[in-house]
Amino acid sequence: MILERLEQLPVGSFQYKLLFITGLGWLFDSMDTGLIAFVLPVLAKEWSLTPAQVGWIGSIGLIGMALGAVLAGTLADRIGRKKVFTITVLLYSLSTGMCALSWSYESLLFFRFLVGFGLGGELPVAATLMSEYAPSHLRGRFIVLLESFWGIGWLVAACIAYLLIPAFGWKIAFAIGTLPALYVFLIRLHMPESIRYLISQNRIDDAKQIILDLEAKLRVKSQPFATELSDTEKGKKATAAPKFATLWSKPFRTRTAMLWLAWFGIVYSYYGIFMWLPSIVYAQGFAVVKTFEYVLIMTLAQLPGYYAAAWLVDIIGRKYTLSLFLLLSGICSFFFGNASDASSLLAWGAAMSFFNLGAWGVIYTYTPEQYPTTIRALGSGWAAGFGRIGGMLAPMLVGLMLGNAMGMNTIFMMFASVLIIVSAIVIGLGKESKQKTLEELETVLES
Repeated sequence: MILERLEQLPVGSFQYKLLFITGLGWLFDSMDTGLIAFVLPVLAKEWSLTPAQVGWIGSIGLIGMALGAVLAGTLADRIGRKKVFTITVLLYSLSTGMCALSWSYESLLFFRFLVGFGLGGELPVAATLMSEYAPSHLRGRFIVLLESFWGIGWLVAACIAYLLIPAFGWKIAFAIGTLPALYVFLIRLHMPESIRYLISQNRIDDAKQIILDLEAKLRVKSQPFATELSDTEKGKKATAAPKFATLWSKPFRTRTAMLWLAWFGIVYSYYGIFMWLPSIVYAQGFAVVKTFEYVLIMTLAQLPGYYAAAWLVDIIGRKYTLSLFLLLSGICSFFFGNASDASSLLAWGAAMSFFNLGAWGVIYTYTPEQYPTTIRALGSGWAAGFGRIGGMLAPMLVGLMLGNAMGMNTIFMMFASVLIIVSAIVIGLGKESKQKTLEELETVLES
């Protein structure tokens, strides 16, 4: 009865406020990732770092993200989504501030690891909380809109880098990164705990009170609750812990392999390209200010990429949109790596950004739909976690390739190849899931 009333709530100010609050978490995460990308070329010059050392600064955060995602996800099932969300926001914002006080290369690596740990923990918890409150018929749209805050965060980072770093130095970027700590107070005031989590912990009265409060805010006439839980809610309490081996059992092994490879390819290409993008543009001979300006223009293309993907997923489908955006991102990467002048660099960079970030929006929608409820969180978490391995490897590999005097065209040929291969894997192994309820998908997927 509790979950039925949650699903029947009209879409209104509560859902959009929750989207805004969780979206701010994604914005701050993206802002931090963008800031380190813009800081790297300045820092490398000031500290005389080798390309390999610069690559480690990018990769150490991804190692922290992988560990943070696993541990925070486990902790969120024990102490609640809201508490873990708050803790991880505090951790990454305060650690970002500590980066401004770094006294050596090694100390910066340590603080970047802590930042990554907080970021990795916050992202899946925010997405879980949003999905557990979004109405089922609009869940895909809400998740894509949540993901679009990542693009806004990169724009904020680009503006900070463009306006402040040339005048005040790289430390100002990290100092600004402490501001999300203030955001914790907004979380505490306006974010409720997940009702599904409360039911799983047998905190039925707390779950009922949240429903009553929401119905009052949305002006829905409240009815007394039944004394017994529905069969669905009893199942929420009694569900056994999902097993990793189930992901590789006969009904699921193909889509698990497809998702793991898709996540690896998209994370590998994203962090390999965008973590190094300001440095690569700078290496082409543009001044620092001009570099930030060019990357800002490329970053602006991310937002229409998200919205185009959000529109296409319900028209041509998740599978075809994801494959198409990966393919076009790969093609654009090739031409970006072979750009010979500023105009072509900007044009291909913007197109690459458009399609790569659009693919991100689709994969966050597509992944949970590939598993039934009993293993949905497990399957989604492992797919994203495996993808983080790509994020760890790519920045280091680019650093090594630059250190060995490999050109921009060689590096982007590699990224183009990865994206095109992954596009083919999705189109060949993926199963379409558009215009189906989660219950309909469960019947299809488990057959």
